[in-house]
Amino acid sequence: MLRRYTNLFSPEVRGLENLPATGPVLVVGNHSGLFYMPDAWVVSLAIVDRRGSEQPAYALGYDLLFGIPGVGRYLRRIGAIPARGGVALEALGQGALVLDYPGGDLEACRPWTARNRIDFAGRTGFVRLALQAGVPVVPVVSQGGHDIVIVVTRGERLARVLGLHRLRIKVFPVMIGPPMGLATILNPPLPLPAAITVEFLPALDWTADGPDAAGDPGVVASRFREITGVMQEALDRLHLEHPHPVARGVSQLVRRTLTRGGPPVQPEEFSFQS
Repeated sequence: MLRRYTNLFSPEVRGLENLPATGPVLVVGNHSGLFYMPDAWVVSLAIVDRRGSEQPAYALGYDLLFGIPGVGRYLRRIGAIPARGGVALEALGQGALVLDYPGGDLEACRPWTARNRIDFAGRTGFVRLALQAGVPVVPVVSQGGHDIVIVVTRGERLARVLGLHRLRIKVFPVMIGPPMGLATILNPPLPLPAAITVEFLPALDWTADGPDAAGDPGVVASRFREITGVMQEALDRLHLEHPHPVARGVSQLVRRTLTRGGPPVQPEEFSFQS
């Protein structure tokens, strides 16, 4: 079911060999597509295909969601854990993979004009986590996911006016998309079938810094600039290669429909199975 959903976005996954097949690893990605988050699902499926379903793997989720009756239980069932350093550090210590999107809602709701920008909002907790745990850090960059909807504004001021900040919700995005045109989270638009490209980059090894470096602001800032720099470089490259994700996605869907085929052909290094 999930693969059918992600196949709507003609996913292409590259560099999966850069993800360790076993052992603890922190995977850090850029977040796009609001609550539709097709990039996160594509990455999650790729992780399962690479490491198997038997090895422990978790995704860090918004703390507040775990306190909602029923929601927290469901999130834990699908492998999400609260985005608190202690929980993630314990998981890494047990040899698990942990997937983190540091930009969270602020990055996922960034304006469409900033769709090709890595924006972690200055959040460096994942750097301190990696240094404390002494594990490899694998950046994963997705391109095209923020073209599935056109975000006009994050709506940060509107969120404050509505009092959402009391719930630690900082955004109330305003979007443009079918079928209503102007839309918000109360009447969300239908996602456009933009083609998504995901690339796992070579692992970063920060173990030489030692766990005590997690308390050194200079080291943390340097590692933050390092990872966001390599991710931005990769995102720029992918954008130059595929500047029109919606047109590319539509053409692939039409081609598959006309040929009665399955999911789009992927590079030899990785392919989704229907």
